[in-house]
Amino acid sequence: MTELHEGSAETDDLSAQPWRDVPREEARWMRPHLPDLVDTMVEGVLRNVPEYARPDDPVYTEVIRSAVAQGMGHFVQMIADPDTPWQEVHQVFFDIGYGEAVEGRSLEHLQNALRVASRTAWRYLSREADRLKKPRELAIALTEVNFAYLDLLASAAAQGYARAREKAAGEREQRRGRLLSLLLSHPPAPRDIVVEQAGLAGWTLPERIAVIVLDPRPGSGGEGPAGLPPYLLSGVDRGRPCLVMPDPDRPGGADRLTATVAGWTGAIGPSVPLEEAGVSLHWAHRTLDLMAAGRLGGAANPAGEQDPPSARNREQDGPGGRTRRSGAPAGRLVRADRHLPELLLQEGWTLAEATARRRLAPLTELGPHRGGRLALTLLECLRHGFNATDAAEALCVHPQTVRYRLAQLHDLFDYDIEDPSLRLELMLLLPVWLRDAGDGEQ
Repeated sequence: MTELHEGSAETDDLSAQPWRDVPREEARWMRPHLPDLVDTMVEGVLRNVPEYARPDDPVYTEVIRSAVAQGMGHFVQMIADPDTPWQEVHQVFFDIGYGEAVEGRSLEHLQNALRVASRTAWRYLSREADRLKKPRELAIALTEVNFAYLDLLASAAAQGYARAREKAAGEREQRRGRLLSLLLSHPPAPRDIVVEQAGLAGWTLPERIAVIVLDPRPGSGGEGPAGLPPYLLSGVDRGRPCLVMPDPDRPGGADRLTATVAGWTGAIGPSVPLEEAGVSLHWAHRTLDLMAAGRLGGAANPAGEQDPPSARNREQDGPGGRTRRSGAPAGRLVRADRHLPELLLQEGWTLAEATARRRLAPLTELGPHRGGRLALTLLECLRHGFNATDAAEALCVHPQTVRYRLAQLHDLFDYDIEDPSLRLELMLLLPVWLRDAGDGEQ
């Protein structure tokens, strides 16, 4: 038996109890017919409801027979004594509904079986009442009792069915949470354990995943967005809501998240093989850290990463046109793999600062005003392949001004600033120097 269901049919809001309108003595002629009536009802159910017909399973058939016998026995007893308790028969049909949900069947089959059994019982008793020449009013009263009793049994079964579904949903969420923990564990959990847990959670394991980390909202208790689609695993990591998205590289990939996380701020880790989920998680966290610290404002927004209007009204107070923000901008979801320079620098920031101080020392000697202006010019020239016209357009100055500054830069350094082998290093170090030195002027 499933958990004892405290509610009973007595607690249902009934407009009437039609069994009280049937004379109690009418139960006497019904009782001797119960064995034959039960056989007839069981036969009708097995014949008309194929889902319940299991000729090779006598135990299952006996369970049906027992439930029918208890229901009809109680039906007749209610006529003999309208105050007969409901709890036992209510629990029987609550358990039946519960079992239907556990076996994965629709409640429709059970409701159909109840209707067939009820109709069979009504016909049987009506014929017997006619044979005994009972008044027509009795047949009408029995019809009302039959319908009311059917509703009560169906209600008990529906309650059991709903309880099982609720319990299954809770267990499934627990299993999905356990699966999320296994995927994000370090070191990675064994593959066979992950496969087993995914089967229990009803989640198809993909070849690749991406982890999304969201900025928690005040008062949310760390909870993430509501109404998530079932293909997303959700949980909390380091106090932040996190999601695991399967197959992020397929067409539409991260765009599927647009409506789901609308208004949330977060970062999408790189797409990785399933067993490297921890890598994606790490970079998603690091990206969100940089967003919160205002360290991503200096980079041009990659396609698909649009700041909300409120995030565009910001104060230019950092070097290189960078901005400072008090926390991550609201409603922005960024991809870690589109901010590689900032992330790499953040991992080795102290080394980058020390190297920038050494390699760009001549700029420091010029002071933040003049040095910053030349640093910005060099950075734009590196970005535009030392094309003075393009660099000038980015800096909003005349191309001849860029050429003049480049001549100064060549005189400053004891190495060739246009050496291709130094280009990547200088493009990484110049933003670091600018951040430390302060704004330059164009």
